Amino acid sequence: MPPPADIVKVAIEWPGAFPKLMEIDQKKPLSAIIKEVCEGWSLGNHENFALQIADATNFYITEKNRNDIKNGSILRLTTSPYQTAVQLHERIQSSSMDAKLEALKDLANASRDITFAQEFINLDGISLLTQMVESGTERYQKLQKIMKPCFGDLLSFTLTAFVELMDHGIVSWDTFSVAFIKKIASYVNKSAMDTAVLQRSLAILESMVLNSQDLYHKVAQEITIGQLIPHLQGTDQDIQTYTIAVINALFLKAPEEKRQEMAHILAQKQLRSIILSNVIRSPTPVNEEMAHQLYVLQVLNFNLLEDRMMTKMDPQDQAQRDIIFELRRIAFDAECEPNNSGSIEKRKSMYTRDYKKLGFINHVNPAVDFTQIPPGMLALDNMLYFARHHQDAYVRIVLENSSREDKHECPFGRSSIELTKMLCEILKVGELPSENCHDFHPMFFTHDRSFEEFFCTCIQLLNKTWKEMRATSEDFNKVMQVVREQIMRALTLKPNSLDQFKSRLQNLSYTEILKIRQSERMNQEDFQSRPILELREKIQPEIMELIKQQRLNRLCEGTCFRKISSRRRQDKFWYCRLSPNHKVLHYGDLEESPQGEVPHDSLQDKLPVADIKAVITGKDCPHMKEKGALKQNKEVLELAFSVLYESDEYLNFIAPDKHEYCVWTDGLNALLGKEMTSEYTKSDMDTLLSMEMKLRLLDLENIQIPEAPPPIPKEPSNYDFVYDCN
Repeated sequence: MPPPADIVKVAIEWPGAFPKLMEIDQKKPLSAIIKEVCEGWSLGNHENFALQIADATNFYITEKNRNDIKNGSILRLTTSPYQTAVQLHERIQSSSMDAKLEALKDLANASRDITFAQEFINLDGISLLTQMVESGTERYQKLQKIMKPCFGDLLSFTLTAFVELMDHGIVSWDTFSVAFIKKIASYVNKSAMDTAVLQRSLAILESMVLNSQDLYHKVAQEITIGQLIPHLQGTDQDIQTYTIAVINALFLKAPEEKRQEMAHILAQKQLRSIILSNVIRSPTPVNEEMAHQLYVLQVLNFNLLEDRMMTKMDPQDQAQRDIIFELRRIAFDAECEPNNSGSIEKRKSMYTRDYKKLGFINHVNPAVDFTQIPPGMLALDNMLYFARHHQDAYVRIVLENSSREDKHECPFGRSSIELTKMLCEILKVGELPSENCHDFHPMFFTHDRSFEEFFCTCIQLLNKTWKEMRATSEDFNKVMQVVREQIMRALTLKPNSLDQFKSRLQNLSYTEILKIRQSERMNQEDFQSRPILELREKIQPEIMELIKQQRLNRLCEGTCFRKISSRRRQDKFWYCRLSPNHKVLHYGDLEESPQGEVPHDSLQDKLPVADIKAVITGKDCPHMKEKGALKQNKEVLELAFSVLYESDEYLNFIAPDKHEYCVWTDGLNALLGKEMTSEYTKSDMDTLLSMEMKLRLLDLENIQIPEAPPPIPKEPSNYDFVYDCN
């Protein structure tokens, strides 16, 4: 007979004694269990003791997390969080350097546990640490020359403990003094500083800026971009990552009117070229966290265009009208007569003719074309940049099209406006960076005016595609769709430079796009005749059953999921898999991401499939509603799902990627006898159905399949040809 669900078998350690095997009744109060353990070792004052998980985390067992104890767990009896906090509070104030160092090391480890952190913070521990940073370490500054390693460790453990305590979100960042900020900033500004101290100082500054607008102003006064740049020129990628994170934080929280000013400073300090040479083109591959920070920087740079993108042109503004005159002058300078020659009517007529050649919709007053937002004035900025910096290409495009028949000319003005709008959509100009995205493009770090150069390449592509398609004005939208596809396909290949991007576009001509589309169409079933549709309907249940079996087989293999945590740089894992008989879900915690499958017997927890009531997805999941569980960005919401089982309890998941999300939600729905509705099921169905149809119709190649079945032949006049085999 299996043991009751509330009884957990564990081993409990106590220094200097043999481990004790015992059964814990989860219905009993935790204090009663601790008292029972203490009495077993003849220890009094049981309220001064607590239980910990005996692993690297040393997390305390509390009434909130006691259900996480698994059968076979090893626990440790230790002093209570309050007693430990009091002892460490006293020890870190020791006059002995060695004792102080050891105490700070213990504090840094203990602070990862929220139960301990709460007790230490209640003792005003954060204030004590900040005072030590502000003034306490000054006593040891004189000893730096002879005790430099010890001093670096002392400061490193102090800052580590501070970061760990603040990570729990118990104390507001707004409470810190200017003196503390100045001290942390001084560690960043020093050229030769201990790596661990520098790393934690950068992390503290980033958190300050992101969590408090008031602290942003104080930090911005202490730290300049020039002081951060040297940290990017080293070889330590962690330091580089933290440095870019601080720059991004300052950029993100800067008031709108200061962002352009900050962008100019970044340009003056050659930040882009330093990142390109020291990070992107470094021999060390860019890791995920660095890729995310580069993506954030890329987004923030493109978001500087939002103001121009959302600014309408004022048709009465002479300075803005002069830009249009400049476009006309560059294109038709050789043909132009002096401005003062001829009558006003003649000049107006000439201007109207030229504006028509330039491809504006409104020939009389082109300024009206730029009142559409987006792209607003950004389109005009791009056109002027193209005309000035790529003058030969600009003049060639304009004159080529003005010499064609009216219906075949590619309107430069209209094309530029629509293309600018499209590029803003592709690069998501104006949107905030996503928390989990790593999609940075190296080519945008190779030029100071990367967006404008991107436009110049794409407008030439548009003109080339227009000619290849032999398009007319009625085909404008079709051409734009092809151009979007060409750009997206080239970007997917992650070119390292704008020149490489151009060469990729050369290989994606309109003819090549047609071939790709044809190939993709061939992979999709394109037959729509009634007999084919009937055959599809007949085959479909078989394919769906095949997909169902694949999903269940994948669930039997299992998947490693990340633990839901608000802590940024500390990953924990758990594993879940379905039993081979499809009756039980086995799951349990892991120390690290596993290599290969995890056996069932190492997963301590079980959930019978028969107990599952429903599968919940997205924002309806309880872990997406919990405050502070995770930043509820779009990506996390799309990967979240929960299993509801008896007593209204939940097993909460966040899938590692979209594919695993679809596999698990499909598999769980299949177990419950519900329909599999994920986008991957549709994709798999289309692929497998298409392949099966092609196989079955292979012998009918080049044979016309009639819409209606052939008529049934008349009955024969006699049946003499039938033989009686008996």
